[in-house]
Formats: sequence, structure tokens, C-alpha cells
Amino acid sequence: MLYYAVVFLIIAIAAGIFGFTGIAGAAVGIAKILFIVFLVLFVISLFYSQRGRH
Repeated sequence: MLYYAVVFLIIAIAAGIFGFTGIAGAAVGIAKILFIVFLVLFVISLFYSQRGRH
């Protein structure tokens, strides 16, 4: 999932360089959402892995 966030960020940067501001804005939005989902899932997995050891 983090891979897709990075891919959309790269698309947004490339689109911004070439002047496609609508595409760049959409790609940045998607990248932000995917990154936040990745962070939430990462924290949840850390919590459950620590809980299972006790």
C-alpha cells in the first residue's frame, strides 16, 4: 500500500511539472489517503503483535 502512495506522489509531481494541475491535485489526494491508511494499519498491526506476545 505504501508503494501505491509513492507511485501516486510521483505521478502528482510529474503532472505538476507539466502543468496538469487537476491531475496533480487528484494524485496528491489519493497519495495522502493511501499513506494515512497505511499508517493506521501499521499502528494496528504493531499493537496486535505486542499484545499477542504476552
